[in-house]
Amino acid sequence: MGAGEEMTYAKAGVDIDKESLAVRKIVSVLEGFKRKGFGEPLYGFGHFSGLIDLGSFALALTCDGVGSKILVAKIANKFDTIGIDLVAMNVNDLIAIGAEPLAMLDYISFERVDEKVAEEIAKGLLEGAKKANISFVGGEIATLPEITRDIDLVGFAVGYVEKDKIVSGKNIEKGDVVVGLESSGLHSNGYTLARKVLLENLPKEYKIGEKTLIEELLTPTKIYVKEVLEVLNSIEVKGLAHITGGGISNLTRLSKKYGFLIENMPEPKEIFKLIQKLGNVSEKEMYRTFNMGIGFCIVVEKKFADDVISICERHGTRAMVIGRVVEGRGVRLKDYIFTY
Repeated sequence: MGAGEEMTYAKAGVDIDKESLAVRKIVSVLEGFKRKGFGEPLYGFGHFSGLIDLGSFALALTCDGVGSKILVAKIANKFDTIGIDLVAMNVNDLIAIGAEPLAMLDYISFERVDEKVAEEIAKGLLEGAKKANISFVGGEIATLPEITRDIDLVGFAVGYVEKDKIVSGKNIEKGDVVVGLESSGLHSNGYTLARKVLLENLPKEYKIGEKTLIEELLTPTKIYVKEVLEVLNSIEVKGLAHITGGGISNLTRLSKKYGFLIENMPEPKEIFKLIQKLGNVSEKEMYRTFNMGIGFCIVVEKKFADDVISICERHGTRAMVIGRVVEGRGVRLKDYIFTY
């Protein structure tokens, strides 16, 4: 990359637009058959969790991994937190449909099996399970020297929700507000870009506040299960969004009728500022790639905003009104319009 050249996620190796096209191709094929009756899919593809009909209840299913964040764990030779990320990325998707997480499976693929690394990963899985109040009920370890480079870590989660309590976003109306829940940092998205920019320009011991760079990069993804479930049990919620890959554009999954005006994002943490500065990354690209300080969003009527904030803060999560529902489509932030 030449001096002064603008860096993007695509130049780092991850093209979000091509990923979206690949997803659409896969969906167009898989929609060719759907089971009928008991176990029938609900709502189709596109939300944070898949749902299947179990009578008065729906079973919610998710699948996600930790991506190239595991390469940061390898650099640090510290694998005891990456399992927390795996739990978080899955259970946060489950609660985004209004479901309560129940259990998970894990899949670890090694180039060469390392039992000590596997044990360290399991420590994080256990910690994440406690935070999310779920059980691990199985998993798989594969040795694939001709396919896997180093390690890959993927999870599968299941939850349940009463069908009349599914939060799909269909009840969102103009004037509703978006409450943003603070993230713990980068979470587990954008690491291909973050690693390229930061670890190629700074020593891993570089200090960011009280943490080294490598410690900051390994900060576990925040698990929002307890506060969000309490909100769901206390307040009428219109929409829920896990701010993962695609950044703030994840809000567009909630409504095909309305848009979202975001006008009160928090000041970005130092880690985001470093990526933008060292990589000459545009502001729009930052908000399209990273969570930028907001890891989860709750859409409610304006009158309920303070109640949501109080519940979150009681669980140790800072929350604030970051925007509102408006006419139009997409997410509007400053002079940018984001779609998913």
